[in-house]
Amino acid sequence: MGAKILGTGSYLPKDVRTNDDLAQIVETSDEWIVKRTGIRARHILEPDQDPAEMGIAAGKEALAAAGASPDDVDLLIVSTNFPEMICPGSAPFIAVGLGMKQQPFFDLKAGCSGFVYALTVASGLIDAGIYQHILVIGAEAMSRVIDWTDRRTCVLFGDGAGATLLGPGSPGEGVLGISLHAVGEQAMLIHLPGGGTRIPASHATVDAREHFVKMEGSGVYRSAAPMMDTATREALAAAGLGLKDVDWLIPHQANIRIIESLVRRLEFDPDRVIINIDRVANTSSASIPIALDEALRDGRINRGDIVVLTAFGAGVTYGAAVVRI
Repeated sequence: MGAKILGTGSYLPKDVRTNDDLAQIVETSDEWIVKRTGIRARHILEPDQDPAEMGIAAGKEALAAAGASPDDVDLLIVSTNFPEMICPGSAPFIAVGLGMKQQPFFDLKAGCSGFVYALTVASGLIDAGIYQHILVIGAEAMSRVIDWTDRRTCVLFGDGAGATLLGPGSPGEGVLGISLHAVGEQAMLIHLPGGGTRIPASHATVDAREHFVKMEGSGVYRSAAPMMDTATREALAAAGLGLKDVDWLIPHQANIRIIESLVRRLEFDPDRVIINIDRVANTSSASIPIALDEALRDGRINRGDIVVLTAFGAGVTYGAAVVRI
């Protein structure tokens, strides 16, 4: 029995910030950003908008696409790196917004690889017969944790959410192969130093701007493509497939140069790669489910297609999943 994707959904906030908009607040330009990242715009939450609204909207779309209701959901997994609150997280607020009753829920944190990790957990629980239907949501409010005075990071990220409803499938469909890895020694490549139990919030941490994401861009760039290359090949091997069998590749939308480097390493057809980073920027663990939902809804991806989802993120974590849609 395989864990099959029954429906998908996504949500992007209405407020769109272009590169020219950012050039008004930091020293940058549209040309500089596009050349280095491939990003032209990003969606940003309104100041009074709760981040959970994104996950709720994406989840409702996924349920509708599957012809399911909140009562059909046996478990909710929310992949997020920056929850609504450190405690109790994001999942309870999304569960209430969806109209779930007393079904279990939890947050999962695994950097930008979080959706692939969550998909793996959900697939295993369904394969084991513990649950029938699991709603997996990737939701990130990156605009709330980036330093809008730092041009190295503020140009990279956007807000958004994507969702998939998983359920039992027949052999040969759904999640076919998985590869997950992590390298704890590289934890500081992407991190947010203040506010946790190691460095509790204080006037000093606020003054030092330690409540914003910090990133070593060169280290991320060097590591991302090789790691996703490895995970992709391992996941395909686990599925008994090769790159020639893949219809579509959906990489984490971190940087167009990282995506292009991965595609060259894999010697994969660039026309079969789903890319939306130019419109939505890096939405962290929401990027893959958003891209998957868009490609399913516009008809590029069809039922029966073999799709590889691959990501790299804070931790550092990396992984890939091979899915027959």
